[in-house]
Amino acid sequence: MTFNLASDKKLLSGFVSPDEDHRSMTLGDIHERLKETYCGNIGYEFMHLSSREECSFIRDRIETVHKQEFTKQERLVILDRLTWAHSIENFLALKWAGQKRFGLNGLESFVPGMKAVVDTAADLGVDSVVLGMPHRGRLNVLATVMRKPLEAIFTEFHGLKSAEEAGFYGTGDVKYHLGTSVDRTTARGKKIRMSLVANPSHLEAENTVVLGKTRAKLDYRGDTTGDSCLALLIHGDAAFAAQGIAYETMILTDLPDYTTGGVVHMVANNQIGFTTDPQYARSSPYCTDLAKTVGAPIFHVNADDPEAVVRACRLAMEFRQKFK
Repeated sequence: MTFNLASDKKLLSGFVSPDEDHRSMTLGDIHERLKETYCGNIGYEFMHLSSREECSFIRDRIETVHKQEFTKQERLVILDRLTWAHSIENFLALKWAGQKRFGLNGLESFVPGMKAVVDTAADLGVDSVVLGMPHRGRLNVLATVMRKPLEAIFTEFHGLKSAEEAGFYGTGDVKYHLGTSVDRTTARGKKIRMSLVANPSHLEAENTVVLGKTRAKLDYRGDTTGDSCLALLIHGDAAFAAQGIAYETMILTDLPDYTTGGVVHMVANNQIGFTTDPQYARSSPYCTDLAKTVGAPIFHVNADDPEAVVRACRLAMEFRQKFK
């Protein structure tokens, strides 16, 4: 039994799209690809979107005839970034076992994912990224994503001298609150300015700072569409669901006087909010259900699969640039 996929281009997408060279797939082929797409390490939530165009955009990129694979070179890049993140956490845990550091242990794939967002953004025309994030993983991000010299981080742990005295300038009070700005060049030669805002002890308080800074950059440039600047916010699952400022910030997304052209949110599932289990922390199944209030797609990813994390991050960035 075969199904001809040649049909109305305007109405159909994904597996029933005619854009795959009008190829016919057997029922077994479709069933197998559906399992690979929707029963794998990425859970896609996008059918709540009111726009057919937005739904079709996502389906066209995930419901492909052939399973999407990374090239050998792309896998080596992911491995390199993952190794750096893992090695830094191991070293800090070994040398300063009793020090507060809010490590990224178990979520090291966050680093290649975040870098995938930045690389994809640069390829799509973004030249400035403003980041905001909580304590967890900040030291790792400063080292691997923001390229803060490891010597500066280590001297702070030793208490010998500050980052400024070590020749690296930033803002913040303690080492896991620090922020900084840096110019970096992506693997494809694109130059991009990255700013990580200082984080106070109160979680999510940096959200409005990041969006305000991004909006200011856009206004100074005369960019009314958000093509050139990106706001990237990192959250913990408990704080994202519990802190009112997360909703208050998100609900401003499409207002003309506040919009930044869309924000990419990355939420780390810590399994527990300090001392509170999820069933006692929120009424919704997922902490990210908050995003449905503004009609944003949601991708749930198993962090033990770095390739899936990178794939989801790329798709999120592509969606943002397409539907600002």
